[in-house]
Amino acid sequence: MDVVFLGTPDFAVPVLKALIERNNVIAVISQPDRPKGRGKKLQPTPVKIVAEENNIPVYQPEKIKDEEFTSFLETIKADVFVTVAYGQILSERILNIPRYGCINVHGSLLPEYRGAAPIQQSILDGKTKTGVTIMYMEKGLDTGDMILKKEIEITPDDTYGTLHDKMAPVGAAALIEALDMIEKGTVRAEKQDDSISTYAHMIKKEMGRIDWTRSSEVIRNQIRGFNPVPGAYTTLNDQVLKIYGADITDAEEGRPGEIIAVDKKKGFTVRTGDSALLIKEIQAKGGKKMNTADYMRGHSIEKGNILI
Repeated sequence: MDVVFLGTPDFAVPVLKALIERNNVIAVISQPDRPKGRGKKLQPTPVKIVAEENNIPVYQPEKIKDEEFTSFLETIKADVFVTVAYGQILSERILNIPRYGCINVHGSLLPEYRGAAPIQQSILDGKTKTGVTIMYMEKGLDTGDMILKKEIEITPDDTYGTLHDKMAPVGAAALIEALDMIEKGTVRAEKQDDSISTYAHMIKKEMGRIDWTRSSEVIRNQIRGFNPVPGAYTTLNDQVLKIYGADITDAEEGRPGEIIAVDKKKGFTVRTGDSALLIKEIQAKGGKKMNTADYMRGHSIEKGNILI
């Protein structure tokens, strides 16, 4: 099949690579390059890098719905458009361009977690399973008919990063299977039940601040869901600390946010709303992510200190 691929981040890369192996990818559309790092140099998107390595034309419109670019898309004779975390909403006019329509690889078991951050939200909510849905795109946000789903287990130690890495190849394999079904005419698409849908809002940095009055389970899920980005964080003596690893432990003494124990080999323990968390991995502002015990060798953390 002749495919136009629309995608931007690392999550989309395995899907693009799988498409290149099995189909004719005639064009790639990605978000514009953005400045990153301390030098603020323009960095190509992960999808753009793969496309250029395979000599596939890359287009990066600021607004894909602009009349000029939409007209250009209409000149490309593609069988299907495939989108994976592209980052812009397609107009109805664009959705109607390809012969077999537009297909999306979505990181949840729809209709649960429509929206921008389904992987993070599944961890924040303490789910034990999630998956990938291959769906037809329509005007609504993640509301199209579903072609197939693949389930994935969420382990207690999964983070956003590890779950992301598990889901990406599953999404790639599922897409190839769905395209084969489309080409053979064997798709039996299933409509979504809007009455049971949920929404995963875009993750913002400020959502990472830890409220120590909440339960240990909720806070630990927050730490997992924001690891590696944007990072769950707290402050100690006006110093921002990002927390990347913690284990739930029993506690009776102290008030929420209070450091109730310090172990030079294991880390420090913080009282929560219902028990406590042993903090195992942290990062100070401007520093590197490290084992908490290593951090404490050069920084004073004492029992009775308060995190806010």
